[in-house]
Amino acid sequence: MKGFVEDSPKPKRQDESTRHLRRLAHDLSNSLETILQAAYLLDQTNLDEKSKKLAKLIDMAAKDAARLNRQIREILKAQD
Repeated sequence: MKGFVEDSPKPKRQDESTRHLRRLAHDLSNSLETILQAAYLLDQTNLDEKSKKLAKLIDMAAKDAARLNRQIREILKAQD
């Protein structure tokens, strides 16, 4: 039993948009995971100092993007 007040159903368009955003966030997660793994592997190699700084920059940017993507997914999950 839901109680006295029924939640109004979400408009169909909003449901479609939310599903689409979830798929995009999932695909973005997959791409970011690949970048993070590659950055980790680069860090394990013998790079010169300039290349190490660039690899670290890639790693930090990918981690920031992954954090933002998690926040987006949390917002989408809260809409359920």
